[in-house]
Parts: sequence; C-alpha cells; structure tokens
Amino acid sequence: MKQTFLDLRNNLIEFLRTFGAFQLFFLRLLRYSPEILTTRLGLVVKQVHNAGAQSLVIIMVCGLFVGAVLALQAYSNMSKFNAEDWTGVAAAFALVKELGPVMTALLFAGRAGTALTSEIGLMKATDQLSAMEMMAVNPVRRVLVPRFLGGVIAMPFLAAIFSAVGLYGAHLIGVEVFQVDVGSFWQQIQLTVEISDVNEGIIKSIVFGVAASLIAVWEGYNTVPTAEGVGHATTRTVVITAITVLVFDFMITAAMI
Repeated sequence: MKQTFLDLRNNLIEFLRTFGAFQLFFLRLLRYSPEILTTRLGLVVKQVHNAGAQSLVIIMVCGLFVGAVLALQAYSNMSKFNAEDWTGVAAAFALVKELGPVMTALLFAGRAGTALTSEIGLMKATDQLSAMEMMAVNPVRRVLVPRFLGGVIAMPFLAAIFSAVGLYGAHLIGVEVFQVDVGSFWQQIQLTVEISDVNEGIIKSIVFGVAASLIAVWEGYNTVPTAEGVGHATTRTVVITAITVLVFDFMITAAMI
C-alpha cells in the first residue's frame, strides 16, 4: 500500500514537472513568434506550404467522402418526415461546427504533425540542433517557431477547405443522386447556418492548430535521440493530439452553447 502511494506521488510529481516544462516551452515559442513573422517570414511561408499545401489531397478526399456520407445519413432520416430539403442543412451544421475542424485536426496530426515530430527528432538524433547551439544559433527560434507558426496558420485554411469540399460532396449525393431541389438545398443552408456557427468552426480550427502544432514540435524537440525514440515520439504525437482535440472540442462547444 505504501509503495503504491509512493508510485502515485512520483507519477503526479513527474506529470506536474512535465506540464510546467510544456507551458514554459509554449511561452518560448510565443516570445519568438512576432520576431520570426517580421524578420523571417519566408521560413514561415515554407512551413505553411509543408504543413498545409502538402496536406491538401488527403484533406479534400476525406472532406468529399465525409460530406457524401453525411448527406446519405441526413437524407435517409429526413425523408421519414418529408423534409428532404433539409439534407444540406444537416450536413452543413455537422461540417462547419464539428467535423470540419475536428477531422482536419486529426488528419493534420496524422500527416503534418508526425512529419514535424520526426523531422525535428531526426535533427536532434543527428546532433544538428546541438551544432546550431555551438554556432550561437537558437534552435527554438530558427527551427521550432517557423514550424509551429506554419501549422497554426495552415489549420484554419485546411478546415475551411475540408468543409467546402464536404458541402460539395453533400450536394452531389443530395442533388445529383436523390434529386433534392438544388435551390431548396442551398437556400435552406443560407437561411439556417449563421455567422456564429461559422465563427465557432473558425475558433475551433485555430485552437486545434495551436494544440496540434505545439504537441508536434514539443515531442520532436524532447524525443530520445535514437531511432526508437523518434518512433515513440511520432506515435505519442498522434495519440496526444487526438485526445487533446476531442477534449478542447467538448470545452469549446460547451462554452459556446
């Protein structure tokens, strides 16, 4: 019993120590962010391309089929109440407020987040970060901050593209397959989906972008400098990001109801 209590205490202390170090790491990134945005914008643009543009294919393909599935489910349920025209509204609400930001964040973690973690982890394993420090180059400012900002900037755009392509997928199923009137389909969306709903999706995408990018660069920077350590860090990036995104999604949704 005493040993169990000691183990719990040690685990709690270690968790608090790690959480405190994580917060200080986040503050360091924020400290250098304005400087990087003004003096090294080219690095940020390159990372936006790496994190965002190279993720477009998977985002668009998944968005198309998610929208199509939503339309199938919505039509099958709305038809029971002779409300087929509301198929687009159901799909739009699900995409704009929930599935767009959440699915984009999960896909971002699986594609761009793992790439960031493995890239930074390999730089640490091959002593590139240590070499920068020996040359009086701050690796946090030169390597981590541009990658962090690139992910934060790319996420809202990716979420918007996911939702837009998803609505197109819903249109294909609802209008082209089930012959829902195209005017009613889009008019109901315009009359029902409000700016506050869009703003909720934007806020979620920004928060998820910060969380996913921060976790990715943290895991890469603090990985054990071995091949096995980089693999474990990459796995942790996906798992921790997924849990964090779902927790934040609940908190933001509850706060904005």
